[in-house]
Order: sequence, then structure tokens, then C-alpha cells
Amino acid sequence: MANSRSGDSMLERFVRILSAFDATRSSMSVSTLSRRAEVPLATTYRLVDEMARHELLSREPSGEVRLGLRLWELANRSSPAVDLRQAAMPFMEDIQSVVRQHTQLAVLKDDEVLIIERLSSRGSVVNQAKIAGRMPVHRTAMGMALLAYAPNHVQESYLARHPEAVAVVDAVSFDFRRHLAGIRKRGYASFDGRVDTDTTGLAVPVLGKHGQAIAAIGVVLPLGLENLPAIVPVLMAGARGIARAVGELPD
Repeated sequence: MANSRSGDSMLERFVRILSAFDATRSSMSVSTLSRRAEVPLATTYRLVDEMARHELLSREPSGEVRLGLRLWELANRSSPAVDLRQAAMPFMEDIQSVVRQHTQLAVLKDDEVLIIERLSSRGSVVNQAKIAGRMPVHRTAMGMALLAYAPNHVQESYLARHPEAVAVVDAVSFDFRRHLAGIRKRGYASFDGRVDTDTTGLAVPVLGKHGQAIAAIGVVLPLGLENLPAIVPVLMAGARGIARAVGELPD
């Protein structure tokens, strides 16, 4: 695909336009989209017209644009995330029937926690995680479970890119690497009030054949009401069931 005068291809611009939509901005004007995607306004108008014709974007009566239904359709026909979600759903439902708060599934993606699925009960505690949304690794139990069971070079690369991770947890004496080792030793991660002050996050890794996390399954509970000795085995059983369902348990 031909490059623009700035050197980026139309495909790169196409991807930037799609990536401009996130959990905080599900729709926007074309001019806002142009700024967020860093694509010239005239080019943005042209690409939006083309993408709308193919239903990859849709236009609101207000003139704003949002991601189109066909994009969702294509993404859900076949993808690793869909396969993982489908395999995990029965086990997530079992966990949710026990905790009756929030149960969620996530993977590690581009130094962030990508939420694949979330189940919630009526009246459950506040939870900022959204399906297809992203959260910081070092502020979430799921992120720490994923990172703890990642290869050493992934951990070191993450810390090199995010030196603030150590200070976020404890500005004085926190040993991030030792904390990751502790998660590996006990098999789960737990954070109190890192995202929302009145909640506890608890998560375990879904381990692949080589002992590395292919996903994490976790719960968000009211702070002070959690019962870790009872909930951890439920999560671990669910994680093992998911691994078996996707063919990741050792033969």
C-alpha cells in the first residue's frame, strides 16, 4: 500500500483510526478522530467515508462516528480471544456463582491487561474493568499474576519500560521482583485498593504447557469481605479447567 508524504502507509493510518476508539471515547467527531489518530483531516474524512461504506465505522445522527458492527462481526468469527473466552465461560460462571461480585478473564497485551470477558452480579462492588478495555499491569491482581508467570526477559523488559511500577506499590521498600517471586510461590496475586479503594482484586494464572501464563482469571470483591482461603482454590480449579479446555495442560 502506497505511503503518504509523511512516510506512513494508508494501512498504518487505517489502524490508527481504529485504535483511536477506546473505553473512554466510543464515538467522536471526524475532527477529533483526526487529532487522536494523528491523521490529516482531509485524509481522515476520506478514510472514514470508505470505512463507513464497508460498515467498519458507522455514523451517528449527530455526525459523530463509532466502530461499526461489521468490525465486531469479523473479529468474532475467529480469534484467539474468542476461543479463549468460549472455553473459559463455563468456569467463569461457576466462579461467579460462588463470589457473586465480579469474575473476569484477561491476557497480557502491549504492557497492559486486556480484559477478554467479565461477569458481574447486580449490586456488586464498583469495578473499572470493561470488556475489551485495558488496565495497568502493576496496579491489578490480574496483571501481576500474568507478569509473575511470564518469562524473565518479559518481566525485565516491563520494568525497564515502567520504572514507576516499583514506586506505585511502595515508595520506600517494595522489591518488585521479590513480589513476583512470591506470587509464583503461592500461586495467586492479591491487591487491596490499587484501582478502587474499597475493593480487593484476586487473580490466578491460566498456565500453558510450559508453565507460563496464557491468561489470568480473577475476581473483584468488597474490601474486607474477601475469604481468600475459600476463593483461591475455586479460582485455581477454574484456571486448570480453562487450560484443559484450550488444550494447554501437559499430556
